[in-house]
Amino acid sequence: MARRRALQVCPTPGCPTLTQRGACPDCRKTRARSRPTARAKGYGRRWERTRAAYLEDQPWCECETHAALPPLLRPLAEHVHHIDGLGPLGPRGHDPDNLEALTQRCHARITAAEEPGGWHS
Repeated sequence: MARRRALQVCPTPGCPTLTQRGACPDCRKTRARSRPTARAKGYGRRWERTRAAYLEDQPWCECETHAALPPLLRPLAEHVHHIDGLGPLGPRGHDPDNLEALTQRCHARITAAEEPGGWHS
């Protein structure tokens, strides 16, 4: 028999709604509407061209863990990470010296550790 979780108050300040887990549906919708789109954060056509060119030049993961391996033993990179954390709108947003090819797993780990609030900032 599955155990049920106790209800909790929605973590959004001022919202009294009880939920099974996390924010209530209304607060989730409000938060999603106020979040800027990827294009508004600079991830448009120019970024896609920069990303594709960088991955073509550097197809292997460059994280500290994988960089120690010979290139043919490294996993293929899927993401391009901004080392300075400012994204494509930053002063070095398209500078290859500010980019790092990473696997999805490595990118998630680095972002969660370095960014304030991780993915949820």
